[in-house]
Amino acid sequence: MLGMLSVQAAVRAQTEDEKGAAPAALITDIPYRHTISLNGKWSYIMDPYETGFLDYRYKEKAEKDPEAYWNSDVPRNKTDRVEFGYSDKYTLTVPGDWNHQDPKFLYYEGTVWYEKTFDLVKTGLLSRVFLYFGAVNYRADVYLNGRKLGMHKGGFTPFNFEVPDTLLRARGNYLVVRVDNRRYVDEVPTVNTDWWNYGGITRDVKLVILPETHIRDFCLQLGVAGWMAEGWVKLDGSSPAKEVVVEIPELHVKQSFAVNGDSVALQLNLAGLQRWTPELPKLYKVIIRCGGDKVEDRIGFRTIEAKGKEVLLNGKRLFIRGICIHEEIPQEGRRAYSKQDAQQLLGWAKSLGCNMVRLAHYPHDETMTRVADSMGILVWSEIPVYWTIEFGNPAVFEKAATQLKEEITRDRNRASVIIWSVGNETPVNPVRTDFMRRLIGEARALDPTRMITAAMEVNYGSSTKEHVVDDPLGQYVDLVAFNEYLGWYGGLPSACRTANWSTPYDKPLFISETGAEALGGYHGDPLTRWSEEYQAWYYREQVAMMRRMPDNFVGLSPWVLADFRSPKRNNPRFQGGWNNKGLIDHQGKPKKAFEVLRRYYEEMKGKK
Repeated sequence: MLGMLSVQAAVRAQTEDEKGAAPAALITDIPYRHTISLNGKWSYIMDPYETGFLDYRYKEKAEKDPEAYWNSDVPRNKTDRVEFGYSDKYTLTVPGDWNHQDPKFLYYEGTVWYEKTFDLVKTGLLSRVFLYFGAVNYRADVYLNGRKLGMHKGGFTPFNFEVPDTLLRARGNYLVVRVDNRRYVDEVPTVNTDWWNYGGITRDVKLVILPETHIRDFCLQLGVAGWMAEGWVKLDGSSPAKEVVVEIPELHVKQSFAVNGDSVALQLNLAGLQRWTPELPKLYKVIIRCGGDKVEDRIGFRTIEAKGKEVLLNGKRLFIRGICIHEEIPQEGRRAYSKQDAQQLLGWAKSLGCNMVRLAHYPHDETMTRVADSMGILVWSEIPVYWTIEFGNPAVFEKAATQLKEEITRDRNRASVIIWSVGNETPVNPVRTDFMRRLIGEARALDPTRMITAAMEVNYGSSTKEHVVDDPLGQYVDLVAFNEYLGWYGGLPSACRTANWSTPYDKPLFISETGAEALGGYHGDPLTRWSEEYQAWYYREQVAMMRRMPDNFVGLSPWVLADFRSPKRNNPRFQGGWNNKGLIDHQGKPKKAFEVLRRYYEEMKGKK
């Protein structure tokens, strides 16, 4: 079956329709809204032939087709023919990937239908209702009571639909979501990645209850100089609003702003502010009111910039002690999603001595960035423009830009996020460079306050001792970041002893990946590939090389914190479907290289 599905992944069925309204404008600050959780057990139907979605001519079924899986599975009478059904015998837990919940899903790529019923008794508080999804991988077609609300693509970013008042019932609302995680050449990411394609409703599902006129989104950030915070509030609704009130009780700030149309510009003097740092991650309660609506959040205020050859946090030079993280819990072989998961992964990073994590290669759950805020861990956040996507396809650019917008919209108030990355290891050619340049422009327009970069690739297999990071993308980014595996994919770790790195761009230089595989618990001498000793030797040589990097070297984020699933890794003894470059193994145990990097990071603490 896997072979058949991989062929399907390469070429899209030309007859599949793209019907479905786009999601509504994204509502932010969901943890502090009036919500009703739809998490828990959902019934499902596994549908590899798309029987519930497409007719026998392979066209999308009509909305009222009784054999469409979004309609009721209850026969109207004893002569009625219904060839599908949802049952408590077949359930999946939401949020969660389907792959780890049942052995039959381990390598499944295709369509699964999710079904859940819920009640919603209207009260005086109820005015407008939105159906919110933290993420669904990859395509979600959403139906309520037999009517299609819309469709969303993108496996790692949030979306929401407004539910028409006339569609809601007090009892027995019938919610169905078609989830399709197949890979296609014209999607983002594309067909070829070095991680597992977990399918399912992988993050929270909630009903969000809002007044007719409400605060849809807001931004409040510290300017580069002084104590002035600037931002805006965006309103949604037909009822006119006169003012927005912003309050930060701890700083004795309470200020009113006149509403101009559907938006409000903010400017506040935050005298006495304690700036957010990794050492002291101070968060302030921020309350925003408009008419009958109120939102609040906990926000840290800090500045970040690339200036000359340095990265400055709150105006002071920063050396980045990072690590890359995949959104997985290795002990269970599943997608991470909860606060407990975030605390485990970020706790491991803290114990390594990190002050930054690169959340690769896609936006992680919102819980990760919120926990990073509270723990004092800087964040590199990335969209899955990975390897060789269709850079010349305008539709692919729009998909990438949409995911970038959804990522930034969700996390722009997180002090921990200091870097937006627009991609990883993309091939150097003019079409790709133009694609990436335009993405960088989109990111700057959405958020001019953070650094923008991409993880670039270098020829680490070259026999030369001089390695120059001269990717033309370097002229557009703030941070020249590159991935190198000298001693794993090219030569032995001893090659690091004579290697020198430079860039023609007068900008900070950052190693965004480096690493070697080791099977946890497998031991040998340092020359034995796949052993913990080889990986430790690799890191010792890399650390020695780091100590003589040029003066614009501002840090690194080795690959990777923990082992993760990847069907590209097929050595039956040392991989078995896992990428084992983790410093922590499948069982959550540190490998020998963990201590090598930890000692280096301890040495680099406080470096200016």
